[in-house]
Amino acid sequence: MKKIALVSTATVCAFLLSGCGTLMNDAMIPISFATSTGEKANCVFRNKRGTWQSEIPASVMIRRSDDALNIECQTQDGRKGAGYLESKMGAEIVASAVFIDFGITDAITDKHRSYDSSYIVPIPAKN
Repeated sequence: MKKIALVSTATVCAFLLSGCGTLMNDAMIPISFATSTGEKANCVFRNKRGTWQSEIPASVMIRRSDDALNIECQTQDGRKGAGYLESKMGAEIVASAVFIDFGITDAITDKHRSYDSSYIVPIPAKN
């Protein structure tokens, strides 16, 4: 009887700890960016959690957020490109909602959200 209780407790603890995005996910995620022309560009990335600047192609660490990541780039010869990545909800929020805190912590921190791992910024061709 004690053995069953111990196994049950261990199983429940494993589910609780594996479900919450706050416990398992970093706030920042790497996203690879490049331009459609293959050229270098200076870019600004924005969401409600912050603003980041980087020259691409590169992998940029971006803060998770529940809103879209807006991207604005400019090549060295002045051509501009823009785009956005939609935020996606991970499965962690479901387990958090059921097992831990009704999803409140993840909803506040956005650690259950993610973006695609790569994005090609469209840049117009040279005239």
